[in-house]
Amino acid sequence: MQNPIDTFLAQRAVMILDGALATELEGRGADLNDSLWSAKCLIEQPELIRAVHLDYFRAGADVATTATYQATFEACARRGIDSRAAARLMRDAVALAVAAREEFWSVTANRMDRLRPLVAASIGPYGAMLADGSEYRGRYALDDDALADFHRPRLQVLATAGADLLACETIPCLREALLLATLLREFPGVCAWMSFSCRDGEHTSEGESIAACAAALRGYPQIAAVGVNCTPPQHIASLLRHLRKATDRPLVIYPNSGESYDPSSKRWSGGPNAPGAVASGAAAPPFSDMVRLWYAEGARLIGGCCRTGPLDIRGVRQCLHPEHSF
Repeated sequence: MQNPIDTFLAQRAVMILDGALATELEGRGADLNDSLWSAKCLIEQPELIRAVHLDYFRAGADVATTATYQATFEACARRGIDSRAAARLMRDAVALAVAAREEFWSVTANRMDRLRPLVAASIGPYGAMLADGSEYRGRYALDDDALADFHRPRLQVLATAGADLLACETIPCLREALLLATLLREFPGVCAWMSFSCRDGEHTSEGESIAACAAALRGYPQIAAVGVNCTPPQHIASLLRHLRKATDRPLVIYPNSGESYDPSSKRWSGGPNAPGAVASGAAAPPFSDMVRLWYAEGARLIGGCCRTGPLDIRGVRQCLHPEHSF
């Protein structure tokens, strides 16, 4: 099994991830009010997805994460898309990210002080398919066999679609993380990062200790990095402290902007400095200003999630690589 994260980090101190896909697609006019969310654009505006991937590479991202977070066989079936066509959409999502990477890498100037970027195929949680905010709660009303039956077919497609690795992301609970890690054994040539959604500076969305979750994944060599995503930035430093005591894997973090999400209306409100966005009541510093702290706390894969964009990722890169211009 090749581990592209270890290979990358052996040559660079940090890997910079991309930011939100849906945020950028909506900002460019896409209507994502759909159970497929950003994957809707795989059907209607695939070139827009490719353009967003390319802009993230140009902003300094070392990784593009595919538009497959909510692209599941069940969600596609609800839209009248049969399993063969659904699998093709998932492979198309990987192909779009790969094409953007190759276009970026074909320009000689883009190779200055850079390593060839990677493509991570997004594996969203079961709760994302429900489209009711369950990825921020957990406590699914189905047993392990049913949860495995949900995840296995998509893993089978994306493990062989041409991505460099998988991104198991916004996982709200240890049960789902362990089930995914176990399913990966069926695809021995593939590795993944495992990233949890968290409700505070110590616990997953379901309420488990993030340190216990990291420790429980030690026995799964295909899990190449462990961390947190789609969590308010003010919790990240504390979460990193707990994580680094429990695992020797590289730590991955890509928080959201700190805004509040309402799953019923599917809208974000407030802002990073809005009341309630910061637990202490203090104003949150700009996103990129927190990057050095996260790096000092052990993060080695750093990017953004919902409500972040190429400008944020450019800021991350400039913060971590001030000697380079982008």
